[in-house]
Amino acid sequence: MEFKEAVKVALHSLWANKLRSILTLIGIVIGVSSVIAVITLTNGVNKYVATKVYGYGADVFTLSKNSPVILSYEQWQKFQKRKDLHLPDYEAIEQKCKACAAVGALLSTTGKVVSGRHSSDNTDIRGWTWNMPAISNINLAQGRSFVPADQQYSSRVAIVGYDVVHDLMPHVNPLGKEIRVDGEPYTIIGVGERQGTTLGRSQDNWVAVPITAYQHTYGTNNSIVIYVKAGAVGPQLERASDEARVILRARRHDAVGKADSFEISTNQTFVGLWKQFSSTFLWVVIGIASISLVVGGIVIMNIMLVSVTERTREIGIRKALGARRKDVLLQFIIESGTMSLVGGIIGILAGAGAAQLVTVLIGFPSDVALWSVLLAVFVSGAIGVFFGVYPAHKAATLDPIVALRSEL
Repeated sequence: MEFKEAVKVALHSLWANKLRSILTLIGIVIGVSSVIAVITLTNGVNKYVATKVYGYGADVFTLSKNSPVILSYEQWQKFQKRKDLHLPDYEAIEQKCKACAAVGALLSTTGKVVSGRHSSDNTDIRGWTWNMPAISNINLAQGRSFVPADQQYSSRVAIVGYDVVHDLMPHVNPLGKEIRVDGEPYTIIGVGERQGTTLGRSQDNWVAVPITAYQHTYGTNNSIVIYVKAGAVGPQLERASDEARVILRARRHDAVGKADSFEISTNQTFVGLWKQFSSTFLWVVIGIASISLVVGGIVIMNIMLVSVTERTREIGIRKALGARRKDVLLQFIIESGTMSLVGGIIGILAGAGAAQLVTVLIGFPSDVALWSVLLAVFVSGAIGVFFGVYPAHKAATLDPIVALRSEL
């Protein structure tokens, strides 16, 4: 009953002094909500990066002239000096790599797509080998995918994303309709499933055409990106990667002992790099939020000292009636912990709500992590207990006679 009574007193104190309670808890609320919001958004982006952003499956790796992630001008200069990758490189890996389950190639740019009176700018134009939809985890909502003949004969056919259909030919069956991609006519044979928006950018504004048809329009001087599907992760992925690497090194005449003149990247390459950035950012936010939490704890301690002063007579009466030091100590520690815990709960709700609002407004992925909620509850309660020890000790050591006399 002592514990329940202490909690009731703390909640009653919060409710009776609403403005003071808001000012008392604001530091805890800001600190906890900031951490929860950042962890929620970071966790959502980590999952999104791992599954969608780069279009890699767990058993897929790429070979490219440049690294997909360039961190300095020196790196960019280094990559520009490398020889381009061309379709014969893709064909060599496709024919010679025994450990590779599937091999594809990609070229891409941005351009203008026109259908009748409608047009869209900055559409992602992709040149695909015939098996790239499957390698890139692109499922079709309508129509068919490419076949080897489309690539062999540079067929003027296209697979389009949802935005192209929605914006350029609403309320019309797009299959068999003609569109112009940077002035070149193509017939739509398939429509990709809707992928939605992330980080404020639509993932459905794209057109894919056979890579040979793409090269007829844009030339053959651009370096391709080779996608390789190993068929399984672990040893199988390593064997396929090693075999493709040996084939490509031989074709590019890379000297023994010299570094590769190309980049091999997997999903984990990007996920690992992203997590390094996100974890650094997260720790910075936690550091800043910790200041807010400490300030909130100091405010709680100050309010508890005021509470001890206001309730000096109550403490004297309790001690005169037989309350022990540890009873008074426990009462005030529970009160400060309860106040801080309430601030933590409000902060959790505010932080999760803010993250969800960001998701709704701009499509930034979010995912509430249970461990972060439990940690926030623990930390907020611990702060209240820690900063409540001194006021509680001061209350517990009051002399009952002096305490009773102070109110007379």
